[in-house]
Amino acid sequence: MIGINFISFVILLVISVVVSAVLHFGVKYYARPGLNSFISKVIFGWIGARLGSPIFGHWFGGVKYEEVYIIPAILGCLSLLIIMVDLLKSVKATSAK
Repeated sequence: MIGINFISFVILLVISVVVSAVLHFGVKYYARPGLNSFISKVIFGWIGARLGSPIFGHWFGGVKYEEVYIIPAILGCLSLLIIMVDLLKSVKATSAK
């Protein structure tokens, strides 16, 4: 799973945009408000979605496209975004003291 085709890239990007939008605009889970924060979530979310299948495994063979398993990609995206925002909030709280 080194290289991916364009359709797989777009699928991971859509997963990242949807999960990032829900966290940023729906739940208001961010370290900083604004469009730059949302775009960084999309970038890191794509990385998390890309790593989802290798880390969480290959679940539900019927819900996949080539080597992109949808549910592990969503979990990978969500987990990396939560870790990223938590780390940023921790650094922000520590530097404010």
